[in-house]
Amino acid sequence: MLQSARRASQEYWRPADPATARIAGPILAEGLCSDCGEEYAAGARFCHICGHGRDRPPIAPSGPMSFADFFDVTMLRVRLGLSVPSLVFFVLGILCLVIAASVGVFYKSETLVQWQALQFWRIEWLLGAAAAMLAGILLKK
Repeated sequence: MLQSARRASQEYWRPADPATARIAGPILAEGLCSDCGEEYAAGARFCHICGHGRDRPPIAPSGPMSFADFFDVTMLRVRLGLSVPSLVFFVLGILCLVIAASVGVFYKSETLVQWQALQFWRIEWLLGAAAAMLAGILLKK
């Protein structure tokens, strides 16, 4: 009885007809959710992560971005394909990079010790930018 059960489990994973299995190929996911980027399960009508309906067409931005589009959070999020927390950390990382680049413009060093302090401060801002960008990448889904 035990050996027939083992044989049955091995038979379960074999295709019924190898020629048909070669023609049909594997079942693949059927696209990505336009809201969170997760793959839809085969035959699913909704995303299993965010609940976004599959039948809704995604918002497709068209044309070049104007200056006002850079301040439109929704349009920026759609164009970059980021979630809201990911966009917040992306903007925070850009802000840290700008501050790190402007440290030398606003503060002048007269001695070696002051120069080292400015470099240390610049390194801190760059580490903050790297941490914010990493958090944005980790929060993308």
